Amino acid sequence: MIRFLQQDSRLVKGIFIALISITAILMVITLVPGIFQDAASSGDTYAIVHSDSIFGRMLGSSTEVHLTEVQQVAQRMQQQNHYPDFVLQFLMQRAGQALVQRAVLVEEAGRMGLTVTDTDVRNELMHGPFAPALFPDGKFIGEDRYDDFVQNNFNMSRTDFETQLKEEILINRLEAFITGGLTVPDSAVRDEYLKQATKVKFQYAVLSDAELRKQITPSDAELKTFFQQNAARYRTAIPETRKVQYVAFALNQVPGGVPQISGADVQQYYNEHHQQFQVPEEVRVRHILIKVPSNANAQTVAAAKAKAEDILKQIKAGGNFAELAKKYSDDPGSKTQGGELGFIQHGATVPAFDQAAFSLQPGQLSQVIRTQFGFHILQVEEKQPAHLKSVDEVHDLILANLTQQAQAKAAQEYAAKLQAQAQQVGLQKMAEQNHLQVVTTDPLQQSGVVPGLADGTQLLKGAFATKPGAAPQSASTGEGYAIYTVLNVVPAHAPTFDAYKAHVLEDFRDQQIASLLHSRTQQLAIKAREEGLDKAAKEVGATVLTSDLVDSTGQVPQLGDMATQGEVAFTLQPGQISGPIYTQSSGVVLKLLDKQAPTEAQIQQNMDPTRDKLVQQRRETAFAVFASSLEQRFIEHGLIHYNKKALAGTQSGI
Repeated sequence: MIRFLQQDSRLVKGIFIALISITAILMVITLVPGIFQDAASSGDTYAIVHSDSIFGRMLGSSTEVHLTEVQQVAQRMQQQNHYPDFVLQFLMQRAGQALVQRAVLVEEAGRMGLTVTDTDVRNELMHGPFAPALFPDGKFIGEDRYDDFVQNNFNMSRTDFETQLKEEILINRLEAFITGGLTVPDSAVRDEYLKQATKVKFQYAVLSDAELRKQITPSDAELKTFFQQNAARYRTAIPETRKVQYVAFALNQVPGGVPQISGADVQQYYNEHHQQFQVPEEVRVRHILIKVPSNANAQTVAAAKAKAEDILKQIKAGGNFAELAKKYSDDPGSKTQGGELGFIQHGATVPAFDQAAFSLQPGQLSQVIRTQFGFHILQVEEKQPAHLKSVDEVHDLILANLTQQAQAKAAQEYAAKLQAQAQQVGLQKMAEQNHLQVVTTDPLQQSGVVPGLADGTQLLKGAFATKPGAAPQSASTGEGYAIYTVLNVVPAHAPTFDAYKAHVLEDFRDQQIASLLHSRTQQLAIKAREEGLDKAAKEVGATVLTSDLVDSTGQVPQLGDMATQGEVAFTLQPGQISGPIYTQSSGVVLKLLDKQAPTEAQIQQNMDPTRDKLVQQRRETAFAVFASSLEQRFIEHGLIHYNKKALAGTQSGI
């Protein structure tokens, strides 16, 4: 991919598309529902999603979701949102569901003939959100810095990163295909803008749960009673911990260094995998779409066609296709890119579009053509005939792949050798004989972090399934392997009241605060309508504040988002007082002071951008419904096969 990025030649494609081999075993797995669930599947396989087409089933087409990927996504979600460790189990399930649905969408896009080429990936990297980091001033930053960027930001290899990026582009094209015909009536656009642009100002009284919590002051006797009544809750409040001793090595510490792959090895792999390097006929095309609603009358159709023909005249007279696409095109997926669709293959678009695209030569314009979406003007920019990539084009990629495989095999063999040696002479002597270091951890929880390891997940998973004093085991660490043994175990247990008193007090307050906040806020709302907001707030101990003039996108201190907690303000008239409003940390009652709606001129001026935003929102909603229904269909057809052990692992928090 990097050599591809560094070259300007449009004939060079970069990353080869690794096609799934067709084997008898895969045929059986694909055609017999449920067999994968009962088979001894790979430990890193979370699920396999099979194709929903007859041809795809015959070819064994499938997308595999890896357990390590599920774990990585869940851990990123935890780290980014600063969730506590106990939430990781839930995040694993969410991540697994999301990745399976993603795989379903990828398979459906393939069934519909949608494709993404290496050139599409290149264009995305050069012109998409990663461009400022990877191509500052239009110049590629280089292989090493690219590797660092991917590793530091996504904790994955660049091959995995580019594969995921390709899938993202593919899913975006599927979304555009499925939701491209959605429209929004003027009345809905008008209502939406009124909702967005209306501004309000209000006085509001706040009861903070932090302040109310201080008023909950139970005696020690009450706390002890609470502690005893909730004994089951505290039975395992102190989680199990294990002390582990390990010896780790990185890939660069494997004896023999990096395995050497010969030119003959590369040639042999190329000869045996020609199918992976076949490139079908493709054209790179841009277009301008003048949309026609499916229920449009003859007058609307004629007007749209006339508009398209006028744009075609402007292009033929010397107009810039890209600028005219940005100005006139109704395709939101390509409009901002000057109509650019990237490379497409036969069958990836509707028949009329496909026929026009593949009948033109580079630089040629189509006539105005009609499809189910409306009227199109096409311009072909580049044409690639079907061909087999040469061994020189893919040499570096094959070399990297074979080197990685050989390096992984060497590391596994070295880990097995060290494990066997440790089982014979002990971990300490094994480390001394191989010039490695023994590390003894503090007691660790299963969701903890192993010091000194890039990824201690597998080690901890194994350690919590191993008895103390058992023979040394090995585990992958993300950058090598670790040979480890469990020294001791402290089971989960209940704390004493005195040691856990502070936690018990907070739990007691947690139990009481919701009802106290609810009753006080109800009292505040009733008194505010009877006596006025200021007097009522003083009586119940609430703080009175005044907002700025805010719209529905605003944030108000101690109230929150105006589109949710503050939404009621837009339904009031000046002088009116709301009912109780509950946020995550407070109870609020507000009094509207002022309300300002946009003028008719402002409404008309903002109809188009509001329409674009509303259409995008509805498309996202429609695509979410489509994705959910599609996943259900795959489930009903037996096309999603889970690894039972991996699934149980995510459900148990492993």
